[in-house]
Amino acid sequence: MGAALSDTRTDRADDVLTLARLATRRRSVGAIMDWLALRTGGLVALVGAEGEVLATAPEAAPGTPGTVAAEEGAGRAALAVAARAVMGLYRRGTPSAVVDGAPGPDGRPGGAVHLVTLGADGEVVGAPYLAVIGPVATARQLSVLLADTARTLSLCWRIEQAERRRRQVEFAEAHSREAVLHLLMVGSVPAAQRIAGALGGALPDLNRVYVVECPGNRRREIAGRITRTAQGRAWIVPCPVRPNHLIALVSAEAETGSAGGEQDRVPLDRLITAQIPGCRVGVSAEVPLRDTPVGYEQAFHALAVARSAPEGCASFGRQTDITVLSTPEGRAWAADVLGPCLRYVPPRRADPGPPELLGTLGSWLSFGGAATRHLKIHRNTLAARMRLLDELLGLDLGHRLGDQSAAWLALQLHATAQWHPPAVVDGPAGLDQVLATPAAGIWARAQLAPLERARVTAGSETVRVWLAADARLPAAAAELGISLPGARKRLTKAEESLGRSLLRAPSAKYELWLAMRALQRL
Repeated sequence: MGAALSDTRTDRADDVLTLARLATRRRSVGAIMDWLALRTGGLVALVGAEGEVLATAPEAAPGTPGTVAAEEGAGRAALAVAARAVMGLYRRGTPSAVVDGAPGPDGRPGGAVHLVTLGADGEVVGAPYLAVIGPVATARQLSVLLADTARTLSLCWRIEQAERRRRQVEFAEAHSREAVLHLLMVGSVPAAQRIAGALGGALPDLNRVYVVECPGNRRREIAGRITRTAQGRAWIVPCPVRPNHLIALVSAEAETGSAGGEQDRVPLDRLITAQIPGCRVGVSAEVPLRDTPVGYEQAFHALAVARSAPEGCASFGRQTDITVLSTPEGRAWAADVLGPCLRYVPPRRADPGPPELLGTLGSWLSFGGAATRHLKIHRNTLAARMRLLDELLGLDLGHRLGDQSAAWLALQLHATAQWHPPAVVDGPAGLDQVLATPAAGIWARAQLAPLERARVTAGSETVRVWLAADARLPAAAAELGISLPGARKRLTKAEESLGRSLLRAPSAKYELWLAMRALQRL
């Protein structure tokens, strides 16, 4: 039974104080409706202009004495009466009314349905009605309580609606920004620039890519700090693959900020880690917009170093650019490897064509199974596309690291082809021929030099065995005769020496496999 309603000023003051307290809660609308249902002993509902029931309280109370539960037949009938009444009131612009409830089991009218709009100053447009069905109280006693409740509930409802719309706008903007990043990652720079311009932002022509590992649920806060420090000259995207990562393209001219109230200028990465404890930041070298994928991988590899750095941040400093392999022979080899995919004609218009398949291949090589989140496709769709790519390219991409490395290199060289004249060679070269040039040898030794200089215990041999085992850690541990944690620890130390990520995607395993193949160690 609901609490007996009273007309005294003391009881009304208590009700107003209770409403003020409930209004401060996180989900204040639901809290106030629950309180009103308990206070009146009736069913409380919010009903929209089209008669739709937006919320009820109590939500599940069948059999509770003194209440009319929404799940019970009488409750459903009463809600139907309230819905019809609200549609009529909305059309007439009437702010409140009392109507007879649904007939009970004996055919007589049920409890009254009290209705009042939540619109400001009695306006009915754009606001739902508060309905109280079957209360144990007189109409006059209830009208005072409803008037007080409606005023507070109206404000709370508008606040919650505004917050819901803010989240929707934020969600839409994040997806639009993600679409721009995706276009940059697949090489569609003009399209990315057009969409960014339509969103009111500009993509820096020359930038550094930041990958920020955010502690807790602080991506939004860190994004705001980067925006303020970079004075709007940054394109910030919540990572679509990792929920605690933030990706930022920051103009090289906007990479310093002031720490606290000091006038000294400090690098943006150090500023972030100093202000956000537990934050880790990896920063790429300066790259043109068209090389955003390269910048992202560099920043991700730098992040692997930042996790163990005292400052919590690190920059990608080594110049071991894979484009040194972009010779005419290398580009011809890449075109030969990817040719079956580039010439593929899908049997149905809805099936993925060459651009989508190459995008899928690149995403899978970078993120593995997490490519489903990057590409926004189902895992079965990803598996089907990978099977098709295996068939077209004649590779075993799911199991053989050598085939994965060859496909990765072919994609890199294919991406550079647009900046070079068409390759004219006597005949298609093989992978070993592409890796046999003096430039490839220099590149390969530069890849492995940090590992060899660091003198990590069996570091170079551990990496070689791991690569030979198709990057499968259990098989590598067995071959080395050590435990699985021991092998993982060795590879973690190798990551620190190389300044590259090995065990997390995107991994440097393809480059290391190619480097060791070029030096005939695999």
